[in-house]
This record gives sequence, structure tokens and C-alpha cells, in this order.
Amino acid sequence: MKKREWNALRQFTGKRRATKRLFAAAFALAAALMMPPIPQLPGVIPYVEAEEQNPGENNAGADQNQGTPDNISSNTTSTPNTINRTSDTIITDDDRAEADEDMLYYMQSLEVRYSLDAKVMENLHKVFDSAVYYIANTEMSITELWAFVAQTKSNMESTAVATVSMTTSEFLQVADNWQTPTVSAGQQVSIVLPIMNFGTEELNDLIIEPMISNVVSEWPFEPDMTNYLQTEPYIPGNKTKEAAMENRREFTFNFTVRSDVMSGYYPLKFHVSYTKAGIRSEEPAELTVYVKTIGKPGSGIIGGSGQETTGAKPRIVVTGFETNPAQVFAGDTFTLTIHVQNTAKDMAVTNVLFDMQAATEGEDKTNTYSAFLPTSGASSIYMDRIGADTSADIVIEMTAKADLAQKPYVLDVNMKYDAGVMFDLTDKASVSIPISQESRFDTSIPEVVPSDITVGGQSNVMFSIYNTGKTTLYNVQVKFIADSIDEASAFVGNLQSGATGNVDVMLTGISATMDDGTIMMEISYEDDAGNVTTTEKPITLYVSEDFSGDMMMGDDMMMGDDMMMEEESGPKKGIIIGIVAAVVVAVIIVIVVVLQVRKKQKAAKLLADDLSDLEAELSGENRTEPKDKE
Repeated sequence: MKKREWNALRQFTGKRRATKRLFAAAFALAAALMMPPIPQLPGVIPYVEAEEQNPGENNAGADQNQGTPDNISSNTTSTPNTINRTSDTIITDDDRAEADEDMLYYMQSLEVRYSLDAKVMENLHKVFDSAVYYIANTEMSITELWAFVAQTKSNMESTAVATVSMTTSEFLQVADNWQTPTVSAGQQVSIVLPIMNFGTEELNDLIIEPMISNVVSEWPFEPDMTNYLQTEPYIPGNKTKEAAMENRREFTFNFTVRSDVMSGYYPLKFHVSYTKAGIRSEEPAELTVYVKTIGKPGSGIIGGSGQETTGAKPRIVVTGFETNPAQVFAGDTFTLTIHVQNTAKDMAVTNVLFDMQAATEGEDKTNTYSAFLPTSGASSIYMDRIGADTSADIVIEMTAKADLAQKPYVLDVNMKYDAGVMFDLTDKASVSIPISQESRFDTSIPEVVPSDITVGGQSNVMFSIYNTGKTTLYNVQVKFIADSIDEASAFVGNLQSGATGNVDVMLTGISATMDDGTIMMEISYEDDAGNVTTTEKPITLYVSEDFSGDMMMGDDMMMGDDMMMEEESGPKKGIIIGIVAAVVVAVIIVIVVVLQVRKKQKAAKLLADDLSDLEAELSGENRTEPKDKE
């Protein structure tokens, strides 16, 4: 409120001065009962109740005070910017109005500065109202008045910050009298920080410190000093922006721009610590100014977050992998070598961190695990640097879980790295590692019935195949190979893990067995990739010649044999057939020998007879020749 408004208010209420004093006395009594005690500082006039005065005397005193030269001099300034508030002159109503206005402005600034709630504001108004009443009803000098005002402001501050943990700094601002400078890499630059105090209270013991960083995206200058602190003893309080601008303080800092500075606008943050009304700031105020930088080509452009840049982002890609051994079985420990490449043509990547994470296996949350576990216990590998357009290998030893099914398993390669002024770049790649399971099977004891057959006869072979492994056996089939039988085969099909397949085949004899009667069974199957595995198992089957059509030993014998063969069955039948065949063979041999002997004897006898006849004829002719001669 302006001074002339307070004078108008005083003239308007002058005629009702006596009535106002009576109401004021009642108000003061009520306020004294409700408000908390005001702390007292040494040298400050205590709160006292005004004595009731004659309205006429009071007005007279007021009129006298208004006309004294001392009072006029007390309100004049010795210099254009300085107000003289130290005088023994008795105060006037104008002095009271000025003091009330000053306290009201300060109370309003506290309300805005601390965002006070209703309860605190109520206590603050009590302090203000009590001080206004005291000033209105107390005769005092100019010096005593402003000492009381200072004490009241301190009481207001104490009341306002009673529930605040720290003093705020909204009243500290950067003046707008400096333009943002533009600097280049390697250049020397002076940064000016102009600070204004918009508060009405004086700030003391200021410490100003720039927030230095060695990260190029956060601070554009070389950290070539260990201490950049600057101090200021005080900044006076101000009621207007013009006064704050006039009483500003400017702090100059000299820096050298980094050679690898990025292009763009850098925020420069400064922390300001201070003391106000005897209270030291628990946390410093933060003020920010900006500087525009021009970096070298390829240095990048800083974005609003300080981390964004333009241009191509380097990539790390996985170009291949290999395992040792080449075929990895479940439960095996193997060495994995992954080939990676930095695809950037002109930029190296640094601080590269590879993290290998295998696919999670299991059917539920209580039974989950990684397919591969690193033998060292750590799944991360670090590299200092990968040059531009350069390949590198990462090697890690891992163990495959023993209960893995036979199939490829995914291994994720997570990559984190830096490139130039870009930090914490990430990439991800995956490789699929095929895991094999040892295929296993077993068979039951084959049944060969009968175990001895003749040429043209048949024998039945039966047995079962059990898949005892953890992988599927595909296209299972069995072949029977020997010189004595016609080649035969049986197709079983696919056998899942734990499944059983049955074989039932008839073998036909084609020639007599010339060895120990071994018939070879070839059991073959395929894996997931179509690779064929063959296993051989032997069985025994005898094949003999059939002589029943060449020689008959008589109807009775054959009938007896037939009847015997019909009556016998199973293994005994085979034994009997063998014995009969052996007997038949022996008889045939005997008959052949006898026949040949008889034939030779007959031929010899015929020859002898012929010779005898020839000799007889010759001798007869010899006897008849002499008679003819005579």
C-alpha cells in the first residue's frame, strides 16, 4: 500500500480515534490470550500495552510530531538509495504506516516462499496483528520502531519455518543482463553468473560453486582446477525487481572448452549456499545458465537430455559361432566361441560387456532352469575395445543340462558398450545351439521257432525293441541277412522315448547251413537330422537239405516216419527229423556203395566170361587147322 493511501486512511479515521482506541484495547487483550509468546532478542523493545490516552492529547501530539523538522528529516534519504532509520525523533502515523506496510509485504513473501498451510498462516497473522497494534499504540523513536520491525520479521520467519526442514531459494534468480556465449573446442571462455535477491532479507556468507563433471556430455569444459569456489559476504534484500537488479552480484568463472566437446547447448549448473536471518541453508540453491558450443566434425550433437546424438549408431553383430566338441550331448561340458563384429566403419566401441543368457526351461515356476550354465559361474565377458570394422571372438565354457531334450536351444547375447560420446548403447543377438541325446535301445531275447528247418521250410522269429533313451527313434526297421535264408525285413516305425516296438517275421531256408547257423539281425533307426544308426544282433537258425523226395525206405517205414513226425512237434520233432535224415543219408550211402560193388563185380564177371569165350574160340581154330592141311 502506498504512503498517500495510508495518509488518507489516517485522515478518514482521525475523527473516530477515541472509539478505535477502546476497540483496540479489547482486541489486544484477546490477541494476547490467544497468541504464543514472542521470543525476545537482546536490545529489542518488549511488547507492552499502550496506555489509554485522551483523544485530544493524542491528536495534539500527533499534530506536533508531524510538524517537527526532526520528523521530516527522519523520512528523507541521505542518499538516493539509502533510507535513514536511525533517529531519536518520535514516530508519526506516516512512520507507523510505513512499518505496517513493510511487515505486511514480508508476511506475504513468507506465505508464497514457503507455501504455508492455513494453520501456520493463522499463527503468522497473529504475530503481524499484535505487532501492528503495538506500533499503533506505542510512542517510540524511529530507531526503536525499526528495531521492533526487525524483531517482528524474525518472529514471523521463525513461525513460518517451524514446520519447514530447510530454507527455500525461490528468491535467488539469475539476472537476464548476460547473453548466452558461443564457444568452440579448445577456446578460453569467461562465464558470468549474475545473481539477484528477490527477498526482502539480506543474504550473508554466500558460496558459489560450479557443478564440474568429467563426462563430456554433462560438462563442456576441461576440469583443469581442483577448486572453483567463489564467495560473497552479502546481497541486500529488495522489495522490487528493479532494486534486485541494481543490487545484483556477478561472479566470473574462466574455463577452457574441451577438445572433444559436442555441439549444442550445455546447461551449466551452480550451487549457492547462504545464510538468511541467522539460518544457514541446509541445501544449496541451484542456478543454471547455458553456453552454446561448436564441436569438431564427428563429435556429435548434444540433445536436451545430454545423451542424445545424431548420426549413425555403431552396431555389434554376431557373425557366427562354433562349439568344441562339434556335437554337444546333454550333460556335456563344451567350449562356445562366438564371433562378433563392430559394423561401424570409422568408430571403435569401448567398454564392451557381453552377457550370455540361455533359454529358461521347465514347465512351471517351481521347475525352471537355464539350459546352459557357465562352468566359471559368471555369464559375462568384458572387452576393452573393438576397433572400427573389426571382428573379435568371445569364448566361454558351459555345461548343458543332462535332462535336455534333443533340439536346438537359444542363447541370448546381450551387449552394452560405449562409442565416442555415446554411452550405454545396447544390442542383442541370439544363437541356437543344437543339443543331442544319446540314443539307446534294448531288445528282448528273440524266439526262433523252429530253430532247424530244411531248405524251403520256414521259421518264425519274434522279439521286442525298447527305446531306453531320451530321444525319439525314427523309422526303426530290422533286416535278417544270411546265406542260408531268403533276406527278410520288418518295419517298426517311430519309437518315442520309453516306447516298445514288436518284430514278428517268417524266415525261409534257401540252402543248407554251411557254418554255425548264425543269422545276423540289422536294427537301424534315424535321428532328428536323418542320420542313420545301425546295430547288429545275431540269432541261430539251422537249414538242412530235404531228402524225402529222393529216397523212400518203404511204405511202412515212411508211414511210420510220417506218423512219427505227425505225432511229434516242437523241438522234439526237429530232433527226430534230424535223426531220420541222418539214417536215410547213411542208408543211401550204403546202398550206393553196394550197388557200385555189385556193378563192378558184374562187370568183372562179364569181362572174364568174354575172355574165356575168346580163348575157347581161339583154341578151337588151332585144332582144326592141321586136318585141313592133311
